[in-house]
Amino acid sequence: MSLITVGTMAFDSIETPFGKADKIVGGSATYVAYAASNFVKPVQQISIIGDDFPKEEMDELRRRGVHLDGVEIVKNKKSFFWSGRYHEDMNSRDTLVTDLNVLADFDPKVPDSYQGAEFLMLGNLAPKIQLNVIQELKKRPKLIAMDTMNFWMESAMSELKIVLRYVDMLIVNDAEARQLTGYFSLVKAAKAILTMGPKYLIIKKGEHGALLFQDDEVFFAPALPLEDVFDPTGAGDTFAGGFMGHLAKTGDISFDNMKRAIIIGSAMASFCVEKFGPTRLKEVTKKDIDARVQQFKDLVSFEIELV
Repeated sequence: MSLITVGTMAFDSIETPFGKADKIVGGSATYVAYAASNFVKPVQQISIIGDDFPKEEMDELRRRGVHLDGVEIVKNKKSFFWSGRYHEDMNSRDTLVTDLNVLADFDPKVPDSYQGAEFLMLGNLAPKIQLNVIQELKKRPKLIAMDTMNFWMESAMSELKIVLRYVDMLIVNDAEARQLTGYFSLVKAAKAILTMGPKYLIIKKGEHGALLFQDDEVFFAPALPLEDVFDPTGAGDTFAGGFMGHLAKTGDISFDNMKRAIIIGSAMASFCVEKFGPTRLKEVTKKDIDARVQQFKDLVSFEIELV
């Protein structure tokens, strides 16, 4: 099984209550690839970078089984750059700088070598770009998942609703689900989103876990209580990478297996926040992942006798 991931490869400058990191590697596709490559190979990357993106980062991704045929390198131009400052609660942040640079001209192409991929993860991009990628595929993948954000709901809602008709799964946070539907109740919001096209929906609630919806079925996965969260940047993309990586590894898109995939995704996200950027994701081993998944199992496992 193979997984195509479409998204940004970028530089981030991040300030949190725990410190600062200037111009470190980031981007949605980068985080997805680092997480997913623990479970499935190849991960087939589609993105765009300037010639300032580090060669050693590209080499590291290749070493992990990430194919970069779909990554366009634009000479004499800079990669996408984002700078932000997180508040004390680490859930809210202020964007300080957004330099689109090469991303302003991103027109992704699906290489012939990627055709036939069984899974597709569309990172947070303009809806028209997400739709273009879907339409470039000669064979529909087994599962198409997409991420989006409030910006596209405010600036391209009609295009976003078109893309939703083509995907199997939407992955958003609780605020985005509410904005997309106008419902405060997440259950009502989920029902509304599932009428827009997707068969499955994941609503992320940050430190409060994640919800999985399909028809009338609902599954809740907690987040692992962590003493310190150094950098939440990329946690959502890391979650998506772990989730999609597990599905691609098993080839099983049943609701029960998606429950397992949510735990895998949550485990990977819990590693991501422990250090700035994707640093921690480069360090984790299969043994680390297995131990973290066991922690999640222990967190929710209990026996109760009904009398």
